[in-house]
Amino acid sequence: MTENTPLSPPPRRTLSARARWAVPAVVAVGVGVAFAAPPLLASADSSGLPPVTPEELVAAVASAEPQALSGTVVYTARLGLPSLPFGPETADPVNLLDGSSTLRVWTDGGERSRVALLGDMSEFSVVHDGPEAWTYASSGDEVVHYTVSDADRARYESMKDEATSGRAAGQVPGGADLPTPAEAASQVLDRAEQFSDVSLDAESTVAGRGAYQLVVTPKTPGTLVARVVVAIDAKTDTPLRVQVWSTKDAQTPALEVGFTDVTFATPSDSVLAFSAPAGASVTEKVVTLPTDEQIAADHAKAASGTGLPEGVTVSGTGWATVVQATGVDGPALVAGDPSALADAPSGRPTIGSESAQGLLDQFGPQDGGGPASKFQGIDPATLYDSLTTKVPQGHLISSALLSVLITDDGRVLAGAVPPETLQAMA
Repeated sequence: MTENTPLSPPPRRTLSARARWAVPAVVAVGVGVAFAAPPLLASADSSGLPPVTPEELVAAVASAEPQALSGTVVYTARLGLPSLPFGPETADPVNLLDGSSTLRVWTDGGERSRVALLGDMSEFSVVHDGPEAWTYASSGDEVVHYTVSDADRARYESMKDEATSGRAAGQVPGGADLPTPAEAASQVLDRAEQFSDVSLDAESTVAGRGAYQLVVTPKTPGTLVARVVVAIDAKTDTPLRVQVWSTKDAQTPALEVGFTDVTFATPSDSVLAFSAPAGASVTEKVVTLPTDEQIAADHAKAASGTGLPEGVTVSGTGWATVVQATGVDGPALVAGDPSALADAPSGRPTIGSESAQGLLDQFGPQDGGGPASKFQGIDPATLYDSLTTKVPQGHLISSALLSVLITDDGRVLAGAVPPETLQAMA
């Protein structure tokens, strides 16, 4: 472990999501702010790991070299959302909103990775290889190929070390991400000191490996998040499991993503390589990298908390941040229609709170394309009524970790706060 290392790592230059996939915005928010049932193969461990402080452990995870590995991940959500109007039989990221899902993860610890979300008779895969990435939905036999533009290839090579360090397995330049323990942990630990108290719980065994348990407890009052527990491999400093507990349930995590088995070795090339199945439809998407000036401006805005476009406001701090946007068509938003935000402010605002930024980004305009969503073909108004509850201010989506209020006058308020907080603000 390295001592005297800052708890919060410096901002990284990463490949920002510029082309979002066609899943409903409410689904993206639900998955994006939750980091992922009962503990997965976890038990008290009396082997006696070397002593470490919480600060040293956070610093060790931040500075650890990415590990080559393969393994099985189970993702379980108990968010208490309304029942969706279809079954969970296919591998679709929408299903991450409720119940348990199984994923297979492979990465070489560098620029190549594959994450597969498994269904009963189908698979949704995300494959990343340097400046290229692919998503494949077997249910529709559809491939989306993301690639960095020719003009940006040289810039990509010059910044790829930083870009790779900021992207975990399961993320692609286009934004079609699947949850992994590493990605979930990074969202929690990057700003752990600023908005949270950090402590250690009893040592544990996860996927057969000795692990420290880091407990991140929000300092911010008024949030639905009670605590986040991150199990960290004692030998590699790799996050093995992330559990998120809601203030509504002290007995069972509302969300968890964790390995049930893991092997720290480089996967074979045949697993990491991607080739489109014969007959599959292929959609090409070119991702433009931000310029150095844009990166510097984003960092400056993040540091100052400025840069919000007209019509977007942010209230609160840390875990209790609430983002409000205007000019939204509620039913179309829930159905995943990009035109839902046609009248919303343009531009990509950057705000000081990373958790709030994630919320705001998920409500950003989408360009369509990508794997077919299960919501296609369903009447937006019917879907809207099925997923929301009518309240005096409009329509409410409430879960164990997130509340979203869509008002009748075209505003959206979202945050990891109780519904009453949003209703009072509306």
